[in-house]
This record gives sequence, C-alpha cells and structure tokens, in this order.
Amino acid sequence: MFPIHDDNERIHGRPYLNYSLIGINVIIFIFEVAITGNFSNAGATISFLENYGAVPDNVLSGNMLSIITSMFLHAGIAHLVGNMVFLFVFGDNIEDRFGRIKYLLAYIFWGAAAALIHSLYAVYAGDGQIPAIGASGAISGVLGAYLVMFPRSKIYTIVIAFFITTIRIPAIAFIPFWFIMQIILQLLDPLGGVAYFAHIGGFVAGVGTGYLWKILKDNNMTLSQPKGQGRILKHDIRNSNEIYSTPEIIVGSDYYEIIAEMPGLTQSDIMTNYDPNTQNFHIFTTGARKYDMNIKLPDEKVGVRVDNIEYRNGITRIRLAKEF
Repeated sequence: MFPIHDDNERIHGRPYLNYSLIGINVIIFIFEVAITGNFSNAGATISFLENYGAVPDNVLSGNMLSIITSMFLHAGIAHLVGNMVFLFVFGDNIEDRFGRIKYLLAYIFWGAAAALIHSLYAVYAGDGQIPAIGASGAISGVLGAYLVMFPRSKIYTIVIAFFITTIRIPAIAFIPFWFIMQIILQLLDPLGGVAYFAHIGGFVAGVGTGYLWKILKDNNMTLSQPKGQGRILKHDIRNSNEIYSTPEIIVGSDYYEIIAEMPGLTQSDIMTNYDPNTQNFHIFTTGARKYDMNIKLPDEKVGVRVDNIEYRNGITRIRLAKEF
C-alpha cells in the first residue's frame, strides 16, 4: 500500500515548512550522490555516513548533532521517495494544526526519539558502529500525531496485488496497520538493515505528542497560527453538554471562521443561531449526539450572517460574513 494524498483540508494556508523539509532532503540527497559518486565510491560513502549518520555508540556518548544530520540523509532514491511521499501526505496537516515553529520542534524531537531508541537497541544487538540514516524516524512521529489528531481522515492509497487500484482507507486503519507491520518486520528480520526500532520509537513519540497537544488544547491554551491568516481568539463557551474539544475563532477583515471538532455527526445535524443583542453565536445539533455551545463573538459593532457550513471528518467549519 502506498499513500498518495488524504481528504483533510488545511485551515491556515500552504504548509511551507513541510515543503521546505522535503526540499532540503532532496537537495542534500543530490549532494550525497555527488560526494559519493552515486554511492559507487565505497570509501567516500563510508566516510560520509560515519561523519554525518547517527552512529549508535556515538549517539549514546552524547553526539546529538549527528542525530540532526542523519535525519536528512538517505541511502538511495527509493529510500528518499518513499519517505518524502509519506511526509507530503501526512506532514501538511500536522504543520497546519501545530503551526510552523512547533511543527519543526516536534519533527526534530520525533527524529531524536527515534534515533535514541534505535541506538539503544543497536548497541544491545552489537551493531553500535553501524550508522543509521533517514527521515523515517521523524516521519513516523508525524504518522503517530496524525493518527491521534485525524483518525477519521481518509487516505487515498494505491494498492498493488494482482491488479493496481486506488482505495480510500481511514487513517485509524491505515496507520495502525503500518505500525503493526513495523513490529512484525522487526521480529522477522532484526538484522535486515532497516531501523524498524527507529520507526517504532518515532511513532510512539508522535502519538504521545498528539495526545499532549489535545490535552493542552482542551485546557484552552493559546495555539499558534501562521501569520497573515487572521487572528485566533479566546472565546466563551456556555451550556456545553458535550464538547469534544475547544473550538477556535479565526478573525479576518470581513469574516469570522469557527472551527470545532464535533465527531459523530452529519452536516444536516448542525444548527446555528445568532443573537445580535448579546453577540452570541449559538451552535447546536439535532442528531443522536448532542453539542450545544454559545460562542461570544469579539466585535460588538458588526453583525454576522452564516456564509457556509462545512462538516468533514468530524471537523465543523462555519464561515460567518461580517455585516457592517
């Protein structure tokens, strides 16, 4: 199975950091090919990987810089393309949710966690001098966070068996299947040259980060947002019988956009009402699962009208046009 894209729409514009990470990996791979003669010069290749790869003995001795450099190295075009496709499909939504700075820090943290877990296992197995390279540990963290934050997203996947076809697989099925395969492959081929423990360690770190993010968000902590897309404001929520997580209000020059996680609905279940006297925007549902929230809009000098309501993968997006 090979993912090609998902159906998760971004909120905050283009994922320039994710694009930059992909671009940096490609540029460094071209540099690798030039230095090593497309990996045909054994001496140059070994020297390069020992200097910039994550050698487990060195990592556990405190060489943290090699963890960072190793995350941008790849052992061949297939290695590079496979990693970059996964990063392209899943990384944009994590950047969109975290913001660029937090995403970058989380990406490095996941790569470091992956390298440390792999190094512990490699030294135990007697392979402490074999350098590990690749972005897959950090990208495994991306997958872990994605599973927590977007479990209902559909992943458009190429399946190759006796035929080639494309199917949509829920993230809650696709990603756990991928993770289970890493465990199985590690058990079947522990000395096969693939750092499956790095994948496992990065994934677990990503899952933990995703849950921590949801806890902090649900406690109404301030989230970051890329510049130029409006402001995210704190707001009041009252009479909430069941709220999956705290919604956000994005304020633009002529609009508000309310974004809330409300799983278990259809779009026809979502109802709204606006009280101009109190500036409260009321969101409630008529289906089996009940949500009821009053959101205080920040500007007392403008009215609003509902321009669009969109519901996808448990995310409600309500676009309000300002009426001056």
